Amino acid sequence: MKKILTLVCVSVLGGIITLSAYTMFFEKEALIVTDQTQPASSFINTNYDAKTANILNTNQLDFTVAAENTVHAVVHVKNTAVVSSQATLQDLFFGNQSSPRAQVGTGSGVIINKDGYIITNNHVIAGAKSISITLNDNRVYEAELIGTDEKTDIALLKIDADEDLPSIPFGDSDTAKIGEWVLAVGNPFNLTSTVTAGIISAKARDLSGRNSQSFIQTDAAVNPGNSGGALVNSRGELVGINTAISSQTGSYIGYSFAVPSNIARKVIEDIMEFGDVQEGILGVSVLNRNSKEAIERGLNEIDGVYVSNVADNSGAKVAGIKDGDIIKKLDNVEISKFSDLSGYIKTKRPNDVVNVEVLRDDKVKTIPVKLSKSDIVVVEFIDMELRNLPAEFKKENNLTEGVLVQKNDNAFLYRKLGFRPGYIITRINDIEMKTIEDISRFTEKYGKNAQDKIEKLEFIDAYGKRKEVIFQ
Repeated sequence: MKKILTLVCVSVLGGIITLSAYTMFFEKEALIVTDQTQPASSFINTNYDAKTANILNTNQLDFTVAAENTVHAVVHVKNTAVVSSQATLQDLFFGNQSSPRAQVGTGSGVIINKDGYIITNNHVIAGAKSISITLNDNRVYEAELIGTDEKTDIALLKIDADEDLPSIPFGDSDTAKIGEWVLAVGNPFNLTSTVTAGIISAKARDLSGRNSQSFIQTDAAVNPGNSGGALVNSRGELVGINTAISSQTGSYIGYSFAVPSNIARKVIEDIMEFGDVQEGILGVSVLNRNSKEAIERGLNEIDGVYVSNVADNSGAKVAGIKDGDIIKKLDNVEISKFSDLSGYIKTKRPNDVVNVEVLRDDKVKTIPVKLSKSDIVVVEFIDMELRNLPAEFKKENNLTEGVLVQKNDNAFLYRKLGFRPGYIITRINDIEMKTIEDISRFTEKYGKNAQDKIEKLEFIDAYGKRKEVIFQ
């Protein structure tokens, strides 16, 4: 009997020990596993960002609406010019004259309102004898050239249709951001209604090296024939006019460039209202941050643009802008290089007021500046003072080039040619002098030896007669 009781007790004790061990080890391990799953869930929630949700979820990147709303407002532009064939030796020997022939160029354009006004590039229609427009539904119209601006490479056309036309609304190119998705819509290689996508890679790009351009750079594929076409954001708003590509082959290799819509809009509004572009200037010269002087003075690392000179009688001079000021903003638009400044000023007219934020003596101040006309600025050139011709004068006299001699202290030119104030220099060494910027480039190239480098000088005298002189 005792043996039986002992066996029962041992069995009960063993059961208790076994149950305790199970509770201690197995149930505790199950809780550890549960805890390990918690951080995983927490990690996902903590790192979820609504701003990046569209990037992570590719299904959200839907451009179909933007493409549908824009493709019908982008047109095919055909430019027919009449050119003469190059004379051969046989033509010269027998006295034959080369016969003119038609030369056709193609590009794209953007309908900007229901009445049929179309923006394209100036280089798409340059020299055109006739211009035809093909809509996306294959209707063809003859276009009227309303006006052009060679500086910004923008032209305005007009077609007359029997019904309202689809158009693309303007967006604000100043608020477009680097990394923002955009679509390029155009007619590359005569392939109509082509849409490509990319992002804005950079803003205020200058391809000329003269700080005179301010392109939007994108990696959306653009090829020959896309010129004059639309660069639109994901909402289908026009933020640029596709203009150029950077390529050694002539075709797309990764980067393309567009005139910002704010500049294009201002140009065509000027053409429609005034017949030409109203160019306002701030009246400052800046020190190129990559120049030897800027590097030696440590100014190549400043945040903004350094004012090296303020033009007399300019709005900047009147408002109190000084040499040595660092311009940091224009109307809350950040300025880090001169192409930022020039690009923004191109959207303004003379007498517009721009709030200029400058850094002076380590203090930031905002100065309102009324923009001046471009013809008030004077440059020194081989002992002469030159300035731009007024736009009204150029229009009245059908001039596309020329800078006015305001003062002449050059004894050689006065004695030999009778050169005096009122004369207009049109070309130097067969290079058109359209503005004083062209004069400045000639001076920058040759410096103090500029006069010795003049081989041919073309000008208009005080009686309006065109003349040319060749220097031996």
